[in-house]
Formats: sequence, C-alpha cells, structure tokens
Amino acid sequence: MRIFITGGTRGIGRAMALYFTEKGYKVAVCSRKGGLEGVLSLNGDVGDYADCKGLFEEVILQFGGLDVLINNAGLSHVGYFADTNPEVWHELINTNLGGVINCSHLAVRQMLGQGYGQIINISSIWGRVGASCEAVYSATKGGVDTFTKALAKEVGGAGITVNAIACGVVETEMNNFLDPDEKADLTSEIPLKRFAKPEEIAQAVDFLVNSGYINGQIITLDGGLTI
Repeated sequence: MRIFITGGTRGIGRAMALYFTEKGYKVAVCSRKGGLEGVLSLNGDVGDYADCKGLFEEVILQFGGLDVLINNAGLSHVGYFADTNPEVWHELINTNLGGVINCSHLAVRQMLGQGYGQIINISSIWGRVGASCEAVYSATKGGVDTFTKALAKEVGGAGITVNAIACGVVETEMNNFLDPDEKADLTSEIPLKRFAKPEEIAQAVDFLVNSGYINGQIITLDGGLTI
C-alpha cells in the first residue's frame, strides 16, 4: 500500500504516518518545512498547484504509483471575523480547501490511469455546524465535505473512492490556544469525557483504507459531542 499524507509531520498527520509505517506501508508526507524520519518526507505548499505537482511527481517516482491520498494539511485561525483580514482568510481557504482540490486533482489523474485509488479528506465537525470565532475555518471544512461528496459521485465508477473524516476536538497543537477552563468546558460536552487522540483518527482512516465499498461519506469522530 502506497500512501501520501499532506501535513504529515505534526498532530494527526504525524500519527497517521507513524501508524501506517508500522503496518509496513510505503508512506510519503509533505509539509511546508521540517520532515519526519522513516518516511519519504517532502517540502511544499499544498495551496500552490505547482508545488503539489512537484510533490506528486516525486511520490510517483519513488513509489511507482499511489494507492491512497490523505488530505490532512490544514490551518486554523481563532478570532472575530470582523477583526480578520483578507490575508488570513485567503491563506485558510488556499490551504484548507484549495490544498484538498489541488492534491485531489493530481491524485485522480494518477488513479484514473491505474483504475483504482482512495482519497480521504480530514475535515471537521465545524464544517457541519460552524464554530464561533472560526467562521472562515468552518467554511473551508464545509467546502471539503461538499467537495468530498461531489467528487465521490464523479469518480466512483472509475474505481476511486472519496470519503472524509470529520474530527471533533483532538489532542493536537492546533488546540493549544484553549486555556484549561475552555478545555474543561469542551470536555464536559463530550460523552466520552476526553478529546480524541490523533492515533484514533489514524485507526478510522485505516478502516476506510480497508473498506472498498464506502464512498461519498463524511464519518464523524466527535465522541458524541453535544453541539
């Protein structure tokens, strides 16, 4: 199994890379900077189509093909929308939604030629219900969900499945802006009484990787969060 994970050096992406490497899969990751030992580690900006093209060319060169694309790269921004500037929201849109579209386009072109493949997008529950002070982030994830469903209908007949995991609150650096009281309040709303672990997202992705008939689905992993 040959897997390419965007944003694969921290948080959920790192957990997935290590998880699938331990299973013996060929794993490539990309990030804007830095790297991860034990996998094919590349640098590039998923919001830039030219960068993405170079990343895919290298992955195909090294692996001889690609079975699974996991679109995980993403940015967050917390603050009142009225105080947000265009530079911030364009970066969010280009990375969170544009990156999914860029990489999926290149993956589909490769997978159409081989007659099979899987695209798995890491989304968020905020794409469904919206989050106060994260309006643009929520919008990008809503776009990811709709793109997932639409593309799944388009390429399913070619043997390519497209699904998404809509995460709730996960123990990653992205949520370090929360203070202890805010974390406690969020935890109290989760029936499981804890945040998800990045490794648990990896397990859900593995379920999709090994389930060939699931297509066009947004699988929610929020611990039953009452929102």
